[in-house]
Amino acid sequence: MEPMELYRQWLTEFAADPDTVADLKAIENDPAEINDRFYRELEFGTAGMRGVLGAGTNRLNIYNVRRVTRALAKYILTTENGKDMGVAIGYDSRHMSDVFAKQAALVLCNAGIKVYLFESLRPVPVLSFTIRYLKCIAGIVITASHNPKQYNGYKAYWTDGGQMPPESVKGITDRIPGTTYEEAVPMDEQEALDKGLLTMIGKDVDDVYIEAVKKLSVNPELAREMGKTLKIVYTPLHGSGNIPVRRIFKEIGMQNVYVVPEQELPDGDFPTVRVPNPEEPDAFRLALKMQKELGADLCVGTDPDCDRVGIACMTADGTPRLLNGNQ
Repeated sequence: MEPMELYRQWLTEFAADPDTVADLKAIENDPAEINDRFYRELEFGTAGMRGVLGAGTNRLNIYNVRRVTRALAKYILTTENGKDMGVAIGYDSRHMSDVFAKQAALVLCNAGIKVYLFESLRPVPVLSFTIRYLKCIAGIVITASHNPKQYNGYKAYWTDGGQMPPESVKGITDRIPGTTYEEAVPMDEQEALDKGLLTMIGKDVDDVYIEAVKKLSVNPELAREMGKTLKIVYTPLHGSGNIPVRRIFKEIGMQNVYVVPEQELPDGDFPTVRVPNPEEPDAFRLALKMQKELGADLCVGTDPDCDRVGIACMTADGTPRLLNGNQ
């Protein structure tokens, strides 16, 4: 079907959704934008799918999230005990992340699949750990990592807590073409809770995760000793790392941790940076300024879903130096 035909079909099919209709009406005189939104479907691969937010087959929206999740549900139902093992779901601070996460959860519930949904935003590593801790068949994180604010994404994980293996991706992608928007229907939230299909999770899992992370410390005694004097500046870049990262710092004995106030709270607009990538100097601008003012020894930044870290150390001449992953 041609882009313009799909455009008109969406206007009809989702006429009851005022936000979608308004978004589509706003581009009715822009054939280039219509073409870009409808010339293809978002691709699903080993890293899930990622796209600009908005209405259209080539955009990330509740309908495409529901449809892919329905295809995932169909695949899970072919596995042994997958329905009862369940799926863990988390999300970051991006626009619509919480909405997409809940929609995905309720589509799975409507297929009779158990879901563990985090009550608020969480880092990707926490979700990965949760899959293994709760022995889930799969996991989903709604995030576009360090991409610009216009984007969001859908990362899928398998039972080992890692990204979907190729055979599982194929199991999902083979089912997407035969999955319609009409059949990708979410269950009512209260019904899902009442039936025991939806379980909200939070601090109970966080506590286990934090303890597991602390056990990975190579020299906890040294960390406690150095933590008395070591000064650290931390920025979550408006993302999900703020609470768990600061908690870990505190519990391993870091007594002098300073958070960049302008970047402390979750904000899907990422107003203080061009791109929320802690490996880029621009994203570290405020943190490096604070590091220099405080004479801090170390500067640490994490991206919105907290699976990427940037570090800067103070050199002998008093200037901060960004380190790359190899260093």
